[in-house]
Amino acid sequence: MKVAVGYFTTESNANIKTKCKISNYDIAFGDECIIKCKIKDVFESNNIELIPLIYANAAGAGVIEKETFEYIESCFINNIKANLNNIDGIWLHLHGASYVEEIGSGDHHILKEIRKIVGPYLPIAIVCDPHGNLTKEYVENCTIIRSYRESPHTDADKTKKLVAKMLCNLLKHRQNIHALYHKLPLILGGEQSVSTDEPVLSINKYMNEMEKDSRIRSVSWHVGYLRHDCPEAGCGIVIVPKTHEDIEYCKKKLDELANYIWNKRHEFHYTGYTLVPDKALDEALSFDGKPVFITDSGDNTTSGASGENAYILRQLLVKKLDKKVLIANITDASCVKHLQNYQVNEEVIINLGKDDNELNKAISLKVQIISFAKMVGNKWSGRDKVWGDIVNVKVVDKPLYITISSCNNSMTEINQFVNAKLDINDYEIIVVKQGYLFPELKEITKFWIMSLTDGATPQDTKLIPFKQIMRPMYPIDEM
Repeated sequence: MKVAVGYFTTESNANIKTKCKISNYDIAFGDECIIKCKIKDVFESNNIELIPLIYANAAGAGVIEKETFEYIESCFINNIKANLNNIDGIWLHLHGASYVEEIGSGDHHILKEIRKIVGPYLPIAIVCDPHGNLTKEYVENCTIIRSYRESPHTDADKTKKLVAKMLCNLLKHRQNIHALYHKLPLILGGEQSVSTDEPVLSINKYMNEMEKDSRIRSVSWHVGYLRHDCPEAGCGIVIVPKTHEDIEYCKKKLDELANYIWNKRHEFHYTGYTLVPDKALDEALSFDGKPVFITDSGDNTTSGASGENAYILRQLLVKKLDKKVLIANITDASCVKHLQNYQVNEEVIINLGKDDNELNKAISLKVQIISFAKMVGNKWSGRDKVWGDIVNVKVVDKPLYITISSCNNSMTEINQFVNAKLDINDYEIIVVKQGYLFPELKEITKFWIMSLTDGATPQDTKLIPFKQIMRPMYPIDEM
């Protein structure tokens, strides 16, 4: 038997001006595509040959250029057409949060076009991020669909293999099934749905128990994505029945799970310790111990923000600092290019910021160049390669250090700091462009706080001017 495998992931943030281009993607074909999908061993152990389609991973970025998407989609479609007579099933990683100019959801468009080619019955198994949007049509075009449980996504690789195993089992014991969908009138951000917190902890346990039912193949809860306005936004629930005879039973279980989650809607809250920016900074500065992390949640580059926001930098510049503070990092490609004309230890006047809006307003600074390095992506997203350049600088006459980057990658892992020639232990306070703090940093911090900054990734859903979403929708509307 043969299975086609492909990967497409983009969290499209419509609140930034920069479009997502082909250069934003880590692209792979052939054996490299298969390796990056991280499911080769599962299919090999079941004597199934893999046919690579394309691996295209942009993580968090802007709205995708139509031309870029059409190229990526053509790689899926053309390879499937070329191998149509040999394919017994399809395994896909489709994130669920992409948005393409003039098209809408890229994930949904890819699946719809594949179904046109392979017909309604060929098994298609999809693994996805819980921060992706669903529709009834999209889900019912899937034979199997299962999202990760954990946020942050520590179980991503495990889930990819789980879905691969499910597909292998289905190919050996074919059933006329498809995934079942229930939409909830509930819209949440990722920082309100962290899996180590309640009520997500209980919801995941509830779903794990449901998956022990012999009539259920898989269960998942999809938080959704809210960084572009679209009708698909909002939470969704999916159950995949074991056999065709289990469909009606699973519809009832779907309603039970929907009621369970809906009845917990008042329990969702920001993760960790969260304050408005001024109070957040004051508490971080007054804390006795290191390192302390501040997450700049309004400029969360893991959710597609640009990383250009210098709000916290402006906060720090008016403070009399007696602690070493690092901002890692601020995106400004032109500033990086300018600084590369100088040498380590030189003092330079820079204008940091694009100056295209109030949050990115340019700041004139006299800085000393500390080091030059490379911006490496994070391992959890599969993008751990060099994406750009970094210049580490110190503000003259202040214990304030800034990592200026040519690209909008968040520093989520210790390895990224090491590659950037930064020692976390050198600083009392570190500002990172995240919402929730990622696991490796959370493990070493003495204290962390989420600053509710403004920007491309605002945390309060009530303040986001949605026009296209289903209404009423909690917590925007009282229900």
